[in-house]
Amino acid sequence: MNLHEYQSKQLFARYGIPVPAGHVASTPEEAADAAKRLGGAVWVVKAQVHAGGRGKAGGVKVVKSVEDVRSAAVAMLGQRLKTKQTVAEGLPINQVYVETGSKIERELYLSLLLNRDSGHIAFVASQAGGMNIEEVAAKTPEKIIRVEVHPATGLQGSHCRALAFGLGLKGEQVKQFESIARGLYKLYLECDCSLVEINPLIVTGDGGVMALDAKINIEENALFRQKELVGWRDPSQEDEMERIAGEADLNYVSLDGDIACMVNGAGLAMATMDLIKLHGGNPANFLDVGGGATRERVTTAFKLILQNPKVKAILVNIFGGIVRCDMIAEGVVGAARDLGLHLPVVVRIEGTNAAQGRKILQESGLELIAAADLTDAAKKVVAAARK
Repeated sequence: MNLHEYQSKQLFARYGIPVPAGHVASTPEEAADAAKRLGGAVWVVKAQVHAGGRGKAGGVKVVKSVEDVRSAAVAMLGQRLKTKQTVAEGLPINQVYVETGSKIERELYLSLLLNRDSGHIAFVASQAGGMNIEEVAAKTPEKIIRVEVHPATGLQGSHCRALAFGLGLKGEQVKQFESIARGLYKLYLECDCSLVEINPLIVTGDGGVMALDAKINIEENALFRQKELVGWRDPSQEDEMERIAGEADLNYVSLDGDIACMVNGAGLAMATMDLIKLHGGNPANFLDVGGGATRERVTTAFKLILQNPKVKAILVNIFGGIVRCDMIAEGVVGAARDLGLHLPVVVRIEGTNAAQGRKILQESGLELIAAADLTDAAKKVVAAARK
């Protein structure tokens, strides 16, 4: 689950990480009022969307009057921001964040994430922070500093100093950085984060160190422990079909193809998509109905699939272990009738009560295409989509 910048900065402040003063606004009038309350002569107006690259896409404006703050908010609110990290249509801007301008001496980069190979939390840093950090990582990886923290020992002073010296910090800045690093590490653990990123982490005109931006991702599987943060979720920034699937306990990811897949089990779903690609097709989604699939869940899955106008054919691939194939077959038939399904549907079922399931499909009176095995199913659904 992603947080907005203003929410991330609330957490930063809670953990003692310095950030510029700012207020979130939902209307141009609120934005102008925020600038007045903050005072000063320079403000930054930032579109609040769950994506990076906002500056290059026009989602960050530096202005020097309250009226310009209002104008910037008018230009952003109600629009959709398109960046390299968004879908083609962009993400809606429902709020802007107005904060005081900062004098920037240097721009650095700092992030925390889990190294799944080692099981360690990795600090990743660079002196080349700012909007082009992706290019730095791709073209000059030697400019990236990496320090890993073993969970048994925790963050040590030596870790902090290695990062600070690698970032070219000196004197009092090293102490400030260590305080920031310890705050980030504590936040990462206590809030069950999968990513914490500051880009840029700045050295200010008076030599201080401050987080000018903030990005936090919360591990989805730990949300049951993060009741407050769950309340910060913004569904408008999420794929609508993925959100509906999550509410129905379905694992769904939208893709760009035209062949929808409904499978039980993540591994089988991946194999199914691979075979579709192997035989010349393109999957429209990843959809795992899980081991406890019911008729209701299957119906919901079909509803999700049919919301995608690109879909030309559907492949149902079920291996019955815990779930019974006859129950899945009843769900497929019921969903096809309830929804007036008009797309070609290829069904391959094996495992518990597979014979009974096939009989239900054959006697349904529906034009369902039976498949003998997974390869046969992939070939048939690709052919159906082409027709």
